[in-house]
Amino acid sequence: MIVRHFDPGDAREVSDLIITTLRISNTKDYPPEMMDELVGHMQPEDILKRASWTHFYVAEESGKIIGCGAIGPYWGREDESSLFTIFVLPEYQSKGIGRKIVETLEQDEFGLRAKRIEIPASITGLPFYQKMGYTFKDGNDQVDDEMLYRLEKFRERER
Repeated sequence: MIVRHFDPGDAREVSDLIITTLRISNTKDYPPEMMDELVGHMQPEDILKRASWTHFYVAEESGKIIGCGAIGPYWGREDESSLFTIFVLPEYQSKGIGRKIVETLEQDEFGLRAKRIEIPASITGLPFYQKMGYTFKDGNDQVDDEMLYRLEKFRERER
């Protein structure tokens, strides 16, 4: 398995991966109408748009994209970043792929320059991100209006 930079030609496969993962992994935590809305915002053109302002990566095994994730500036800040669009196909979950994606994002330019990294975490993803060292932002352990937890990790910047 390798983690590499996203290529625009990956957009359809990444979109399909995200939609599959949402439909299988996240449906136990979210109502069907919310899943339908999310799927509508994860089309190839949405992935390309996200990739235009983030550093987007894919995990690939034997030529198949099995996971993805992105990091970008937190509201344009130089010293804070955010993680986005982290998904691993259900049949590849719990095999260290998500961990490798997050570690890659944290070692990206946007991760290395950040004192703080935030992630809007799904209910489904919360335990994973907590294992990765992310904690509730400002101690708030409640989901927000988007049904997401706001998590953060403070880190020492590498010189």
